[in-house]
Amino acid sequence: MPGMTPPLPASLAGLLAVFGPLFTAPSFRTFCGMACGFLAQTRKRAVCGMLTGAGLSTLWPHDRAHSFFPRARWNPDDLGLTAAKLVVSLLVPDGEPVTVAIDDTLFRRRGKKVWAAGWFHDGSAAGPAQTAYGNNWVIAAIVVRLPFLNRPVAVPALAKLVIKDTASASRLWLARRMAQMIAQALPGRKIHVTGDAAYAGGELKKLPPGVTWTTRLRKDAALYGLPPARTGRRGRPRVKGDKLPALGKLAATAAFAPVTVTRYDKTVTAQAAVITCLWHSVFGSRRVQVVLIRDTSASGYDLALVTTDTAASAAQVIQRYASRWSIEMVFTQLAKGRCGPSGEVGST
Repeated sequence: MPGMTPPLPASLAGLLAVFGPLFTAPSFRTFCGMACGFLAQTRKRAVCGMLTGAGLSTLWPHDRAHSFFPRARWNPDDLGLTAAKLVVSLLVPDGEPVTVAIDDTLFRRRGKKVWAAGWFHDGSAAGPAQTAYGNNWVIAAIVVRLPFLNRPVAVPALAKLVIKDTASASRLWLARRMAQMIAQALPGRKIHVTGDAAYAGGELKKLPPGVTWTTRLRKDAALYGLPPARTGRRGRPRVKGDKLPALGKLAATAAFAPVTVTRYDKTVTAQAAVITCLWHSVFGSRRVQVVLIRDTSASGYDLALVTTDTAASAAQVIQRYASRWSIEMVFTQLAKGRCGPSGEVGST
């Protein structure tokens, strides 16, 4: 690649060239150098670490790298969507739907210059409160399968910072926006989004038709039957049927059947029951499937999932939700500083 010192391998240069139109010429050269250092550095990938990894720490002024993040002319959303299209084109077969895992992670940061930091829930924090101070990021990752692994892999594409006292304070609002952005960037592709129970709320009534949402169902979810047929009488037709019993009572009368699923690197047989209904407060009039899973419980259920993908089988829904664990593994590596930005990058 012209202008790069040292020159990049042809295979890496070909991938990075896809991002060229997103930058000015000087910024693109800086981007390539930082990307090369990100991959080559074996320690924490702070700005100085990237320069060292690329062999540029003695060739470039450090301000060139530090100013790239806050002042260079480039848009993180454009970069993320281009990365998503690249990942899908290379790793998702043509015509197949794209699975997107969404979750949030806390980067612990302190100091007067750390913007948008605050107290957030942190599952890894010590103590009963499980809170910590830092930046809370909502991440959308493309879930892919690689021929040399027997588990799915999450490739992060978009990230949005949670900013309190603004519209961005809602993680679900950010997640829905990112899902919509990915769907618009991949026209013609079905997008299957999966997230944990925190990613369920009225914001999902705005989902575009080409996007499905799979999440864990809360125990107190108010489920309703499908709306009855019109009677021909005057007045507004009913938008939902009768309220369904609590999940425990539904499980007691549901018809469970064995399903074979591959999840968490293991192929197992579980009992599952499927109920088609409405979760009106979350998805409005859009029909959903509730999948009750019975693994160890002799009666009742162990896990309840809900999806707007009414064409999916119980096994597909279970495996899709299990695939979101791949994004948790990404967060584990980020916390250890093995992949992803840290230090100066995280604080800009």
